Amino acid sequence: MNALAATNCNFQHAARILGLDSKLQKSLLIPFREIKVECTVPKDDGSFVSYIGFRIQHDNARGPMKGGIRYHPEVDPDEVNALAQLMTWKTAVADIPYGGAKGGIGCNPRELSVSELQRVTRVFTQKIHDLIGTHRDVPAPDMGTNSQTMAWILDEYSKFHSYSPAVVTGKPIELGGSLGREAATGRGVVFATEFLLAEYGMSIANMKFAIQGFGNVGSWAATFIHQKGGKVVAVSDITGAVKNQNGIDIPALLKHKEKTRSLKDFGGGDAMDPNDLLVHECDVLIPCALGGVLNKENAADVKAKFIIEAANHPTDPEADEILSRKGVIILPDIYANSGGVTVSYFEWVQNIQGFMWEEEKVNYELKRYMKRAFNDIKAMCHTYNCNLRMGAFTLGVNKVARATLLRGWEA
Repeated sequence: MNALAATNCNFQHAARILGLDSKLQKSLLIPFREIKVECTVPKDDGSFVSYIGFRIQHDNARGPMKGGIRYHPEVDPDEVNALAQLMTWKTAVADIPYGGAKGGIGCNPRELSVSELQRVTRVFTQKIHDLIGTHRDVPAPDMGTNSQTMAWILDEYSKFHSYSPAVVTGKPIELGGSLGREAATGRGVVFATEFLLAEYGMSIANMKFAIQGFGNVGSWAATFIHQKGGKVVAVSDITGAVKNQNGIDIPALLKHKEKTRSLKDFGGGDAMDPNDLLVHECDVLIPCALGGVLNKENAADVKAKFIIEAANHPTDPEADEILSRKGVIILPDIYANSGGVTVSYFEWVQNIQGFMWEEEKVNYELKRYMKRAFNDIKAMCHTYNCNLRMGAFTLGVNKVARATLLRGWEA
């Protein structure tokens, strides 16, 4: 099932639980605006290359639209549409005043030089600058992009609209970025894990974790889990995978990856097939990579008791059913990975106020927001007698539906 179909399936289930009017359901699903642009740029060798860029602006009932920009060869309108919709529900679950958006360029950033990436980014910004903005649509980094990408967008946008630091989040600290933003998604994942385990009388200490994806989110999550006494027994990314049932030395693995840009040949564990990580023996599985990795083919073989969805829609609806029958507890993506957008909101607030926070305040507020959202999800689970995914979806969809109705959508 593709990303859009899976997301729509979860939305429709939540809408049925809430008893939403069919016309309102349709209105909530249809994106506010879909943008598709051609980005033609000169390469370093003098030849020209064209890429297709997308920006889907899903909903603005609760505030400006918000969402990442990803650079990846497989970026397509359906995926971007699904991720924009997920951002609408995610910001509502987190109770921050945004709607959802998502963008992307269908390119392989690994095959482009820094100067080529800069040219692609600036051309993309030129094509969409009049459709984004501090109170309209606020991009952020995603897969294949980073703080430098946001700095280029900020600079190019500011040529048209004067200096506007709040137009993007996830920026370098020197340009108005927030302390704590880089680690925010991974830190939020660990906060969410702590809250969930506490419900079952457990803690992170001495539990076994398997983490798929060792980029920004996975590496920070692994670091915090290691610091709290958890055993990360398996890690994978596109370069390989490593396992150690006694727990991987995460600081050593980070140094190895920084030095070699790979997980291969790490001395503190045994190599394993990356495809086996999702079914590796562990207590908690944390997928931090691409969507759809847990599906009807492998769900029955998952050995974890808990799944924390740090990636966007890593679990297909068919896999959801199989895992539920097995008694696996899944903490859904629209809550579990909301730490990044929450601290992006803090960054936006700081930029608008022109007053920056200490990192301690950022982390304190992140934990407070995530604890409140967790309690709100539990309340919806209790009200509607549903699992955590539907608790989160009914919470998010209900907030957006209420805002839409209060604004007078039929007028």
